[in-house]
Amino acid sequence: MKSVKLFGLMMIFASFLFVGCGKEDDKGTCSDGIKNQDETGVDCGGVCTACREGVQGKWKSFPVAPILATFADSIIAEFKTNNTYTVDQWKGGVKVVLTGTYTQSKSNTGNIYNITLNQSAPTALTAAGIFEVAADDKSMKYEVAQTEPTIQGVTPPTPAGGFGSTSGGAFGIINIQNYVRLN
Repeated sequence: MKSVKLFGLMMIFASFLFVGCGKEDDKGTCSDGIKNQDETGVDCGGVCTACREGVQGKWKSFPVAPILATFADSIIAEFKTNNTYTVDQWKGGVKVVLTGTYTQSKSNTGNIYNITLNQSAPTALTAAGIFEVAADDKSMKYEVAQTEPTIQGVTPPTPAGGFGSTSGGAFGIINIQNYVRLN
């Protein structure tokens, strides 16, 4: 009889242990693939780091858009959630780093966003354009044109004009940059 009572007490203790552990697991983490805690997205927002939106993240382009081939043969661009960016571009093994700030806004055309880049280094300039991240979040189409200082005859692409609409389509597809997500 003593052994039955002891066994019963052990089972009750074990059930409390399992329930206690289950509640601990329910707290979640910022890498469990579940929107829990006070997250605003899956594993982001709230107690986790800010959620990515639009262009945010790290991207690689190789080969680069034909119009950029005189400046770069590969590019890694990182758009941070604090609206700053860094672009590392290489040409013949020589690296140039571009930095600045950006703003993005969702357009009314499909999943296309507007973007404005205010480059601060190595030279100050402004560029504007459009981008679209693929539904699987693994690739992006990106097209921008310098607006300040102005380049005669060059106007940025628009969501309504779609990709290839830089300068009203004068450049065709040679200004469209294709990226793959690194993170």
